[in-house]
Amino acid sequence: MAETEKIQMTTPLVEMDGDEMTRIIWKMIKDILIRPYVDLKTEYYDLGLKHRNETDDRVTLDSAKATQKYGVAVKCATITPNAQRMTEYNLKEMWKSPNGTIRAILDGTVFRKPILVKGIVPYIPTWTKPITIARHAYGDIYKNTELKVPKGSKAELVVTDENGKETRALIHDFKTSDGIIQGVHNMDNSISSFARACFNYALDAKEDLWFASKDTISKTYDHRFKDIFAEIYENEYKSKFEAAGIEYFYTLIDDVIARVIRSEGGFIWACKNYDGDVMSDMLATAFGSLGLMTSVLVSPDGVYEYEAAHGTVTRHYYNYLKGEKTSTNPIATIFAWSGAFRKRAEMDNLPALADYADKLEKASIQTMEDGIMDKNLAAVSKLENKQPVDTETFLNEINKRLAALMK
Repeated sequence: MAETEKIQMTTPLVEMDGDEMTRIIWKMIKDILIRPYVDLKTEYYDLGLKHRNETDDRVTLDSAKATQKYGVAVKCATITPNAQRMTEYNLKEMWKSPNGTIRAILDGTVFRKPILVKGIVPYIPTWTKPITIARHAYGDIYKNTELKVPKGSKAELVVTDENGKETRALIHDFKTSDGIIQGVHNMDNSISSFARACFNYALDAKEDLWFASKDTISKTYDHRFKDIFAEIYENEYKSKFEAAGIEYFYTLIDDVIARVIRSEGGFIWACKNYDGDVMSDMLATAFGSLGLMTSVLVSPDGVYEYEAAHGTVTRHYYNYLKGEKTSTNPIATIFAWSGAFRKRAEMDNLPALADYADKLEKASIQTMEDGIMDKNLAAVSKLENKQPVDTETFLNEINKRLAALMK
């Protein structure tokens, strides 16, 4: 398109660049699939590990604050450093996960949903509709305190109130063996934000919401989640759900897993932090691939940050640095951009931008259903005529179909 014909944006997206192979694909997607059609406006932040280290991770905080300002962000996959990365990147310190930092600032809930494509058959044959995982991205073991305990020690839980009064409860008396202890916490306001984000998302999607914990065993901790969800639903959402023709459903975590396996899909499954971490990867694999999983962080005040659910694809990046062509799946990253464009269009009343987002997704799916895809997807696809291609060829094939749809 000529510059004057490109789709115009009125408010920028917050753009968070990332690391390794996904950083390379990020630029390809912009050059091949976005800039030819959209007069792209972003406020750019480089969340690559090198730049995070140079800025003492200030750039991550700045990107989150910008997201609060503009309301919509799109994020590339980033490295969370370990000991090996400390040496590789000569880091000042082992910087925290950017996703965790952004979640904490936005007080966000992560929603992950699989992309259904003909030929990629779910391992659970009854799943004909996508299942969305809503993960509470705060507390539990991700904010834990833990210790090794020597034999002969006694471990207690101690709470000191604002007046200095102590309440004590025995955890365990380690009379006969060494052991381990772990302290986890959560907060009522975080659980409430999680509940409201889930209820609002369900209303937007017009899908049932399921939530589960183990309140029969954890009669204080898990039961608090159950009670807060129930109270907010009854007081704020019950009539809205009834009007929308959708249901809020609570059960135990082991029961809900059995129900999920027997279901046809088409609902939102709200999970505590650890459950959501594990079950989102399980669902992604069961539906076909982590590379076909969308992810959006939603704050209770309506701020959205879109990203791919997968990592930075390190192995492919090392091959790329050797000059080799790689076959890496770009679909989840494309859908991060399309999701952000659609939300920006909704907020700014830009139907042309929403239409472009829809067509970008349609072209991506059509390309895969025509048999053209990366090598990993080709390995699991049931299509008869498959053509595994490198990433750049894959993106150019998507663009052929997108250009036809945009005419």
